[in-house]
Amino acid sequence: MTTAPLSLEHLIRPSSSTKGKPPVLFMFHGYGSNEEDLFSFAPELQEELCIISVRAPYPMEALGNAWYAINFDAQNGKWSDDEQAKSSRDKIIYFIDEACKTYSLDTENVTLLGFSQGTILSYAVALSYPDKIKNVIALSGYINENILADGYKEKKHADLKIYASHGQVDQVIPPEWAQRAPAILSNLGIEHVYEEFPVGHGVAPQNFYSFKKWLDDKI
Repeated sequence: MTTAPLSLEHLIRPSSSTKGKPPVLFMFHGYGSNEEDLFSFAPELQEELCIISVRAPYPMEALGNAWYAINFDAQNGKWSDDEQAKSSRDKIIYFIDEACKTYSLDTENVTLLGFSQGTILSYAVALSYPDKIKNVIALSGYINENILADGYKEKKHADLKIYASHGQVDQVIPPEWAQRAPAILSNLGIEHVYEEFPVGHGVAPQNFYSFKKWLDDKI
């Protein structure tokens, strides 16, 4: 399927379904990557899903793109631009509505799959706007409560389902950051699974098969 000129650049694999509006899975890559990265999963994922892999809106000086800037300062360590992250959160929400309308997708069956910075944004979108999202696959990321929408705790999260995983020896995002997610999700009443695998900042084959099996029951 040829991509339409929407607000964010993307790749698309159409659904195999010929009846009604198909479910959709949106992919959000990590810092310094692009829409082709996670799209490599597409041939192995459920055929009934329409898969849309999205390019982050901020080109980096070297290669790749970012959902928000990360600055490395010798004095203050790593610093993230939370305002830019909030802007990306809202760009994603707009894009999801836009893509669902353009490609005639089921707005009641939207799944987000993120990796690293893409996971941080997927959490931000789903927890801020739980009425828009059905499932989240959160790989190698964490919940940044500073970029969630005001009043998110008062929203209804009971229908949201989340699969989260992390590498036990992740050298980019410490496992302890990811390990805070289950308590936050439990407090919001969100059904979730959290798993760890003996890898660094990446997705092991057993991790892929685990979230694919989880998704079988959710779409």
